[in-house]
Amino acid sequence: MDTTRTAYTALPIPPAVLAELRLRDDAGRPCLAYAATEETGVGSPLRCCLRAVAPGERIALVAYAPLRRWAAESGAEPGAYDEQGPVFIHAEQCEGPDADPKAYPFDRPGALRTLRRYDAAGRIVGGRLLEIPEAATEGFDRALDEAFADPDVALVHVRAVEYGCFQFEVRRPN
Repeated sequence: MDTTRTAYTALPIPPAVLAELRLRDDAGRPCLAYAATEETGVGSPLRCCLRAVAPGERIALVAYAPLRRWAAESGAEPGAYDEQGPVFIHAEQCEGPDADPKAYPFDRPGALRTLRRYDAAGRIVGGRLLEIPEAATEGFDRALDEAFADPDVALVHVRAVEYGCFQFEVRRPN
């Protein structure tokens, strides 16, 4: 059993934001819930609890603007870097992610991720392609160590390369 702990915290979409998205998403559309099937989301990443969708779960595909949400709380002005994209969430409140993660979410070896770095003003200040190695936790730790070695990096968005989808956020440790 792997007892390695992550060096950084993968952040889900915050509960207050999820409550808003379950009413209207960041594109202004109402949330439309449905039961997940193989054709409609099973296995896709849930950004509320950072795990895969299981068959029959009530989920919704909503537009989410992660940098906009962070900027609103931090006072940043991301300008043109403000973008929104589709994410799966539970249609109703869930328990959230495991409180003591032993791995990063969605860490399938061989999958490609982009680690996009942002400064305190909300501007992109770099990025990195990561092919998730067999030792996925250590691979993410090294890539995030590299990102946060730059004192200008305030947060990192991890995205899937295949679809560009937002996976999770990591903020500079205190």
